[in-house]
Amino acid sequence: MESLSWLILAFGGGISGILAGLLGIGGGFIIVSLLVALAYSPIQAVATSSLVIILSSSAGSFYNWRRGYLDLKRVLYIAIPAILTAQWGVYFATKIPPYVILIIFGCFLLVNMLLIRLRKHLVAQDKHQSTSFNPIVAKIATGSIAGFLAGLLGVGGGAIMVPLQMLLLNEDIKVAIRTSLGVIVAATVSSCVVHASQGNVLFVQGLILGTAGMLGTQVGTRVLPKLPDSLISQIFSLFLATMAIVNFWQAWKSYISTSVFE
Repeated sequence: MESLSWLILAFGGGISGILAGLLGIGGGFIIVSLLVALAYSPIQAVATSSLVIILSSSAGSFYNWRRGYLDLKRVLYIAIPAILTAQWGVYFATKIPPYVILIIFGCFLLVNMLLIRLRKHLVAQDKHQSTSFNPIVAKIATGSIAGFLAGLLGVGGGAIMVPLQMLLLNEDIKVAIRTSLGVIVAATVSSCVVHASQGNVLFVQGLILGTAGMLGTQVGTRVLPKLPDSLISQIFSLFLATMAIVNFWQAWKSYISTSVFE
């Protein structure tokens, strides 16, 4: 592996870890986009991302648990359906063309932008009124969606889990982020095991990304929450939009190359 590639992987892993600690997301969209840009196949990128997310999210969850911020019972209720549906996501990821995965991934990034804005709006409005949703059904739905995305796209699903917990379970944003980070660990372990059994995980690249991600998570959980929320949201939304464009471009190139050889 070239030294430049090593530095790029380390930098990308650190950024994904920072976002994991700050926003309760796995940072998988960064890892997948980065690996695809470095000419790895989409399925390898998705599989390796799950390994990286396990390492970075575990570091953040351990910190939250040690400080008494993590409710393991709350995590378990959402994690169980996430573990089950992660297997479905892996199955579909191995069956659909690479350019389709990239298109879905690009759309997912754009949806994340809307969900993050929605989450910010909920916090600003302080909406904590009673919900009409059955809490058990809401937890199953939240975990199921997050688990499926973890398997299909190599992401933790936290960008969807956090606003869903706020919308369906009336959770405070900080509680939702910490719960999300814990569920991400369980969901991605499930998908990573299946991907590894199929030989899709790049372990050397994953360990480089994951080690840097663990360090970045400590920054996200301790330092960045002190920054203005508006600045963080603007930078994050801009980054999501950029990554979405990159993935759509990669999808187009993958589609063209596939069409040529057919």
